[in-house]
Amino acid sequence: MRNVGLVTAARSDFGIYRPVIQRIEGEPDLDLQLFVTGMHLSEEFGMTVGEIEKDGYVITDRVPILLSSDSPEGIAESMGQGTIGFARSFGQARPDILVVLGDRFEMMSAVMAAMPFAMPVAHIHGGESTEGLIDEAIRHSITKMSHLHFTATEAYRERVIQMGEEPWRVTVSGAPGLDNLNEFSPLDKKELENLLGLILDPAPLLVTFHPVTLEYEDTEYHITQLLEALDRLKTPVVFTFPNADTSGRVIIRAVEQYTTHRDDAIVLPSLGTRAYFSLMGYALAMVGNSSSGIIEAASFGLPVVNIGSRQAGRHRGANVMDSGYETDSIVKAVAMVTEEAFRKSIAGMLNPYGDGRASERIVKVLKSVDLGRELVIKKFHDIKRH
Repeated sequence: MRNVGLVTAARSDFGIYRPVIQRIEGEPDLDLQLFVTGMHLSEEFGMTVGEIEKDGYVITDRVPILLSSDSPEGIAESMGQGTIGFARSFGQARPDILVVLGDRFEMMSAVMAAMPFAMPVAHIHGGESTEGLIDEAIRHSITKMSHLHFTATEAYRERVIQMGEEPWRVTVSGAPGLDNLNEFSPLDKKELENLLGLILDPAPLLVTFHPVTLEYEDTEYHITQLLEALDRLKTPVVFTFPNADTSGRVIIRAVEQYTTHRDDAIVLPSLGTRAYFSLMGYALAMVGNSSSGIIEAASFGLPVVNIGSRQAGRHRGANVMDSGYETDSIVKAVAMVTEEAFRKSIAGMLNPYGDGRASERIVKVLKSVDLGRELVIKKFHDIKRH
């Protein structure tokens, strides 16, 4: 029996992981060890560990990591707290291989704790770029500390190899979040309206705006400009909470205050995967700077306005239009993507992030890879130049 540890820190990554988790649990030779941390354990962010338990998954350990502060000092302390917590956790429940995803600081803490154990690490969504965030450096640092890599596209695979990773370690899996759509059964309109407490006629904008951590001192300006744009657009709005990043509470406070004076605007800490995807199917457009606008929205033919630099450097489909932070820029971009001509132009588009079979490819490697010396001892792969 091979023990596969998996770290989940938030509703966003758990939704992406779900097809991988389901496939691991379907393999008789694999045993899932689930390490839950970060926003999952926070009342402020919806205590989404309850959703994991509701789905029937056994939690191996809960690793508290979030402090009450979203200042730079608070985030740095959280990272240290997480490393200590994961060190203790791995000392008791030692996975044969550890799976992490993306670029969150909670993932960095887990990987740092795994290093002294000589624990093999498998990293999903490496090679991507988010130029406006500290997450950019975290993602690439995790790549160098990992032993297996599952990238969403061939271009991202080439980037990982460019960083010195041996080609045999890197698999183009596609984005596992897209696998959720294979058996996705959307909520009907009335069900979704009852869940949201909002009539979906006219169709709302789905808005998720996160702090841009390399520009965190400008967060108040960024969210003020966005809210002014939404006022001018006069379209119903469904907000979801930002991640627990530096200055994230600035956004939460502003959005909560904004929704108190608009009957057609609501904010929810967490929608859950099914409701979130269902809303993508009914929304007029998506606005903000979430990775879901770059990766999943294309599968719904959903127009997206991507604000600012948070997702700069990431490949995106024809459904995504970039805008600046300023109110005028946002209003102009939303007007353009909500025109009927734009919607028709992206109808039937292919999602550049894969074919919905990522979990199959990932678990095949996790199941078959030799966990011996060759995997753990890494060699720098030099690219031959002519």
